[in-house]
Amino acid sequence: MRTSSNPVFRNLPKESGYAGFGGAPAQPQYGQYPQPGYPQQPGYQQAYPAQTRAITIDDVVTKTAITLGTLIVSAVISYVLVANNTKLALPFALVGALVGLVLVLVASFGNQSSNPAIVLGYAVAEGLFLGSLSFVFTDITFGGVGGAGLIGQAVLGTLGVFAGMLVAYRTGAIRVTPKLTRMIVGATVGVLVLMVGNLIASFFMADGFGLRSGGPLAIAFSLVCIGIAAFNFLIDFDTADQLIRAQAPEKMAWAVALGLTVTLVWLYVEILRLLSYFNND
Repeated sequence: MRTSSNPVFRNLPKESGYAGFGGAPAQPQYGQYPQPGYPQQPGYQQAYPAQTRAITIDDVVTKTAITLGTLIVSAVISYVLVANNTKLALPFALVGALVGLVLVLVASFGNQSSNPAIVLGYAVAEGLFLGSLSFVFTDITFGGVGGAGLIGQAVLGTLGVFAGMLVAYRTGAIRVTPKLTRMIVGATVGVLVLMVGNLIASFFMADGFGLRSGGPLAIAFSLVCIGIAAFNFLIDFDTADQLIRAQAPEKMAWAVALGLTVTLVWLYVEILRLLSYFNND
């Protein structure tokens, strides 16, 4: 499996080969999987436990839908609560962001990415964060404009990018090669470093480096982030594809759902931020 810029997929079982999302499982290699009609050979190590059901595309779709559904419900509740009491905006955003970050780190480095409780807990936390953040970006109380209409545009934009990249992957218009993967990983790390640097700089000077000020540089930076997030979907799809071909356990669908949700959250935030720049002009 190729290295992913998505931290959730870093510690998944390693398998190689290009796949066509949801295609037939890869043919087993001698010494990796038991051959029909032959006894298990001494020293044989099976890649995944024989008693577990293999992951399917339906598993990926179902678990992703459950995760996103949980996130949406949490976001709507958060938005309504903040709308009724604007003092909750900052606490909800901070708690949601921090808890979500902690859960992603636990999933990534504690080998818990396939744990449903971790995945759904992340969805609840990010919903809390996105609901309050969406209100802040769109309500005049915080200097925002556009209201629910702007949120609707951001959601449609996010779904459009997701669908477009899925079509590009399924049709083979863009192939996930090791070189492309390295480029995406490098670009992702680069923008994350810039985000952290801009945040630190904002503590000492107004608007930091200007990456989130709403000016031309901020617009360009958001466009770059949207592009990189979109290409991260290709690696996410490829990771899911390889797990399916490797006949990984069904529970790994939760890891795929978590990885896709992480990318979707990042993309939505960047699109919402970009739209808010244009509406504030």
